[in-house]
Amino acid sequence: MKHDIVAPLVGESITEVSILKWTKQNGEQVKSGDMLLEIESDKATVEIVAEKSGALTILKPAGERVLVKSVIGFIDDAATGTVSSGAPAGAPPKVPPPAPTSTSAPSIPPPAASNTSNVVDLSPAVRKAVVENNVNPAQVQGTGKDGRITKGDVFAYMAALAERKQPAAVISNASDKPGDRRVQMPMIRQRIAERLVFAQHTAAILTTFNEVDMKPVMDVRAKHKDAFEKKNGVKLSFMSFFTRACTLALKQIPAVNAMIDGKDFLYHDYADVGVAVGTERGLVVPVVRGADKMTFAEIEKAIGELALKARNGKLSIADMSGGTFTISNGGTYGSLLSTPILNPPQSGILGMHKIMDRAIVIDGKIEVRPMMYLALSYDHRIIDGKEAVTFLVTVKDLLENPSKLGMEFA
Repeated sequence: MKHDIVAPLVGESITEVSILKWTKQNGEQVKSGDMLLEIESDKATVEIVAEKSGALTILKPAGERVLVKSVIGFIDDAATGTVSSGAPAGAPPKVPPPAPTSTSAPSIPPPAASNTSNVVDLSPAVRKAVVENNVNPAQVQGTGKDGRITKGDVFAYMAALAERKQPAAVISNASDKPGDRRVQMPMIRQRIAERLVFAQHTAAILTTFNEVDMKPVMDVRAKHKDAFEKKNGVKLSFMSFFTRACTLALKQIPAVNAMIDGKDFLYHDYADVGVAVGTERGLVVPVVRGADKMTFAEIEKAIGELALKARNGKLSIADMSGGTFTISNGGTYGSLLSTPILNPPQSGILGMHKIMDRAIVIDGKIEVRPMMYLALSYDHRIIDGKEAVTFLVTVKDLLENPSKLGMEFA
């Protein structure tokens, strides 16, 4: 019996995924539980394992983009497979292409003049989306539970419809010459680009700057780092100090921890802090949930685990969803000053930078101190300049007076 391998549904609004690589050869014998391939969406990388034992047949090669729920291969439990001679992992079999099925890319007919009559079974948010955009829900492929239509499905349908109405972009090869090479943009990179442009076009982004004397934090860290690591099994880094400082400042200035939802301001009485992590496939922002309730050790462990998953491509959609505020540490790469861009739908992001010795005046005397520039980018639609500056000054004050951070390890 043949058992289909189906491209997984990895998120409500995701309709397409890319096959990163097959870890098994076409025709190879696989066992239940073996990892077969890695799938990349615009948000995360997902591993697919074999649910049955048998001979593997690959229908879609590595690098190909496929619709979610489409068949990309199958396992025949009645056959005994062997490694195909000379066939690289991910190579499709030399068989006639399968007949089109319901999982093939559907044609997208234009919306009818009146098509909102069958919306009674939709959720209020989806019903509003189809009515306001004159979309016929019968033409939308549902990716929710039991095939239900989500709000993301409606927007994906509209985007696909708009794309088909646009003429294909013309890419000139005139500038290509020996030494040039084209590489297909990964889906996660495309998603990053879309979100950055979206943030620039939809939010009123401003950035305010300040600088912090890092000597007090560095002194505390030097004093306690060995005992902290011995007790907790993780290093005491600057990120836990900044995360704690931000969560305390967010409680004082709740607008920085809020977001705009339609015509409403949505405030959060908790802090789920996103921590930007650079990976080979692009920047990802896993979320430390309930950071405002965590100890220094819990923050360090959470950040360490998420960073490791990010670099290994193991982050899930849940790991990167639902943040209320973000911290980005460009100083890791030597950045002295930058203007971080918002991570929609959040309204604030703090940029950390390189610590650098500079001459500053303290009590009328010139001293050399390890200084760091801080940058807070914020959405001026919800956060006033006074609130943004107050937030940044509060973070600065907490870091320059670390005893205010409630250092339970001290």
